[in-house]
Amino acid sequence: MEAFFYLVPTVMAVGLLLGMSRVLVRSRRIARAWNSGLTAEARCLRSYTTASGGGDTMISTTLHQIFEFTTRDGRVVRFEEVDGPGTILEGDIVTVRYAADRPEQATVKAPARGRLFAESGCLLSFLGVLLAFCVFFMFAVHLMFDEAGDLLP
Repeated sequence: MEAFFYLVPTVMAVGLLLGMSRVLVRSRRIARAWNSGLTAEARCLRSYTTASGGGDTMISTTLHQIFEFTTRDGRVVRFEEVDGPGTILEGDIVTVRYAADRPEQATVKAPARGRLFAESGCLLSFLGVLLAFCVFFMFAVHLMFDEAGDLLP
């Protein structure tokens, strides 16, 4: 029984750590593209949405856009941006920012370093609070049981 109270928070903590790493990787990818200073004109080849949820859960939609551009060295690159600007339609010409070593990680999002920092910071803080709660819960459970695994009175 005691193992259950350790297993569930541990699985949750691992998921939270993975989520935190995804936030950091995404922020670094976007910041790297903005900081490189390289831009190109790209065409939106396709724009579509996907829906998830339903039944007893809220339905959420995600905007996907596929862009194609040519780098300065003549390489044609196609990439997909998730949750990009909703004002871009198929056929539109937009400016993309990309890093020379990773043009497939380009972004259409205009540089907004403060907003990126605030979004990432708030999300990391929220996930950090949940992670701290998991650790606190496991510590509290540890104090509730004796060495034999019996619940203390």
